[in-house]
Amino acid sequence: MTFSATAFNQRTILVTGASSGIGLAAAEAFLKQGAQRVYLTGRDADKLAKVADQLGSRAIGIVADAADLDQIEHLKAEIEKNGDQLDVIFANAGVAHYNAFGNTSAAEYGRIFDTNVRGVFFTVQTLLPLLKDGASIVLNASIVTNKGMPGLSLYNASKAAVRSFARTLANDLKARKIRVNAVSPGVTRTPIMENGLNMSAENIDAFHTYLAEAAPAGRMASPDEIAATVLFLASDAASYVNGVELGVDGGLAQV
Repeated sequence: MTFSATAFNQRTILVTGASSGIGLAAAEAFLKQGAQRVYLTGRDADKLAKVADQLGSRAIGIVADAADLDQIEHLKAEIEKNGDQLDVIFANAGVAHYNAFGNTSAAEYGRIFDTNVRGVFFTVQTLLPLLKDGASIVLNASIVTNKGMPGLSLYNASKAAVRSFARTLANDLKARKIRVNAVSPGVTRTPIMENGLNMSAENIDAFHTYLAEAAPAGRMASPDEIAATVLFLASDAASYVNGVELGVDGGLAQV
């Protein structure tokens, strides 16, 4: 789907985890489609400042770790300080790490669930007073919500919780006509492969080879392809789409 350059004209957007990957691609796409302002969050202040500068004056970077509830409150305060209300939240911030079932520590559990589950829930809840009636929320889940990928039991379960939030929050926010949907990317070439999953170049090449046979699309996604779906779910074009999980996986989990 294509949008006009004014699809998000005069709208204010929040994209969490926007320093790289899908978050950055989505932030850039919202700006290209006319967003009045896009708030970006990330944990690394220097990296976030560079991204905001790259995206231009309508992008505002605010350092916030989704796992830290005080920093989420700070994010809210900064948006309030600017007198802004939000038309869209893309709750994208998340982490991915392998865990060995049978030898998983409580710290490993917390590292995943504090960001991917608690962080998503409290980001949306905390920012709820700033959301306009009729706004749109998009949660970043994953095709692992429906898969049992080995070595990823914590990650898989955390993303299943995110998908569940989309269902329930769509009902909870019905009176305010706020739509809540989940996007579930398949294998996407982002820095999380190296920085979270610690994949080597050889591992990534092997994944490319696997997908060439296993996925009907025969390849990984680019962040831009996931971002396009996020924009669809956030847009008026999806005005009757609510509570869904939209898989963007080249068919990997569908066949």
